[in-house]
Parts: sequence; C-alpha cells; structure tokens
Amino acid sequence: MEIKAFARNVRMSPRKVRLVTNLVKGMPVGIAIEQLLFLKKDAAVAVRKLIESAIANAVHNAKLNKDDLFIKTLTSDGGPTLKRWRARARGSAATIRKRTTHIAIVLSDGGKSEQEKLEIRKEKRVEKKEDEVKSIENKKEFKKETKIVKAKTIPIKEKSV
Repeated sequence: MEIKAFARNVRMSPRKVRLVTNLVKGMPVGIAIEQLLFLKKDAAVAVRKLIESAIANAVHNAKLNKDDLFIKTLTSDGGPTLKRWRARARGSAATIRKRTTHIAIVLSDGGKSEQEKLEIRKEKRVEKKEDEVKSIENKKEFKKETKIVKAKTIPIKEKSV
C-alpha cells in the first residue's frame, strides 16, 4: 500500500532541497530519519518533518507497521517564486527571487518484492559502472600495445657491394 504526503510552499530553493531528498530516496524510513537528524542542511528539517507526517498517516489511517515502510519516491519541485527588489547603482533596481518548493513523498510497505527490485536495480547500476571501468582500462591497454608495436624497428637487409 502506498501512502502520500505533501509539503507545499516550503520557503527554500528546490535545488537545495534536492540535495537532501536524493540522499534518502529508497531508504527504509527509520534509517532515513537517522540520516536526516545528523545532516547539517536546513532542508533536512523540512524533509524529516514530512517523512514523520507520512509515517503517522500510514500508522494511524492505514494501520501499517512503521518498520515495514520505505521511501518509494521523494520529489522536490519548484513552487511559486516571491519577487522582491534591491536598490542598485544610479537609481536602478535588481530583482531578488525568493524561491519556494513543493515536496512530495510516497511511502510503501510494498512487500519485499519492491525492495528487491530496488536492490536489483542498484546492483545492475554497479555492474554497468564496473563494465564501463573495465572497458576504459582495456582501451588504455590497447593503446599502450599499439604504441609499442609502432615503436618497433624493422631491420633492413644490407646490400653487399
């Protein structure tokens, strides 16, 4: 079962909030809250409150076990921008954009199958990166070998006079 919660018009830049949300995506909620408690970002407080609210909704409304929940999706999108101005040289003005963020979370108890799917995806990503590293190393070795072959001198037969 999926539980959704939203925090609208959070007075932080979406770019700064995404640093925190990307850190805890896909984690079990207990571990995610621990991570956020020790994170030195202001956005961590807003994200932690949202996760705790979603957990409370899941436990109270849907009667789910807190230990089985994990973060399925966590997005931070731009909200309305407050436009202010600041005085500049020779009577002109510069705009200041005070950005806001909409944060959305989907928790799932999804059974072990969804968690296993996430783990399989992570393993595939790791394998793909390892393959890329190996191919890069092979290319470097091939280049070294070709340079060595090019550097060899071919003996020329001397003519007898």
